[in-house]
Amino acid sequence: MAKSWIVWSRWFVLAAALFAGILFAFIAALDPFGLRVGVGSQPRPIMDINQRFMYPQLVRSGVFDAAVLGTSTMRLVDPRALSRDLGARFVNLAMNAATPWEQTQTAQLFRAHAPAPRWLVWGLDQTWCEPDATDPAKWRTPRPVPGWFSREVRWRDWPALLNLTNLEIAGRLLAYRLGYARERIRGDGYEVFTPPENTYDLARARLHLYPGSAGQPQPHAASPAEAVSDAERRAWRFPALGWLAQALGQYPPATRILLVLPPSHVTAYPAPGSVAGQRYEACKQAIAAIARQRGGILVDYAHASPVTSDDSHYWDPLHFRLPIAQRVERELARVATGGAPLGDGAALLSLP
Repeated sequence: MAKSWIVWSRWFVLAAALFAGILFAFIAALDPFGLRVGVGSQPRPIMDINQRFMYPQLVRSGVFDAAVLGTSTMRLVDPRALSRDLGARFVNLAMNAATPWEQTQTAQLFRAHAPAPRWLVWGLDQTWCEPDATDPAKWRTPRPVPGWFSREVRWRDWPALLNLTNLEIAGRLLAYRLGYARERIRGDGYEVFTPPENTYDLARARLHLYPGSAGQPQPHAASPAEAVSDAERRAWRFPALGWLAQALGQYPPATRILLVLPPSHVTAYPAPGSVAGQRYEACKQAIAAIARQRGGILVDYAHASPVTSDDSHYWDPLHFRLPIAQRVERELARVATGGAPLGDGAALLSLP
């Protein structure tokens, strides 16, 4: 009896190891996250909605010489429009809820694999101005950047692929190869992640814009400036901006830098004149100084204007609709080629 049990156990372990090996071979052969992608090789179709895992292969392919960085507030900026208007090969690497640290890693990865980057368009949300933005607890989100995002892939990274999620993505990729599925995100990183425009409902959007008043619009007027002492102003710190300056400093002088404070609904910004509002303005000026030092442009949408005050432009306080995204695309290209903003939304805080 004992001998039979030992024999059965050995065969069970052998069968389990063989099955695991087959699964690993299946995942490795399809390589859904493009670990084998390098300069000159084609990125895999993007079959996972988690941009953090899918974008590194786009960068390592060497196909692109210009990039859009940021959070979900930059994801609707179409790289095809910028490529057309600025004569470059743009990829959109903006990620949902990307922390300043994650964005910095993205910028470093792109710099490492783009021999002659032509453009860097970087959207900077208010998270860059938080006093604790560089605390290790805020480096990552619950959807962490994989280790190979900011370095070369090593052989010991491969065993980490053997899990149910990667098996699922490999299966999706196989279905795509066989013609039964479509890529989840376009090959240049672009995706319309907001609901279809024909489903837009202003009343429903206002429930998100004004949750405290059951969707009834509330004024967001400037108030008399609150008193802030000189000592308090001097104590304001924006530590993540050091990361920004360092990342930009790694790019060659020939790379054109376009920093953007992207539009959100006016309710997403601190009230003008409040202490928080004054602090945010000080942070903007610090970003403008970094842009000037690097010879870059800073385009500021982050203030009350017809673009940010019209409720019908937004799904929620952070995310604008496609017509605003298309306006931003045109306006950024216009400013980048020496033109002026349209005058009813963006302000230039820095010019090269």
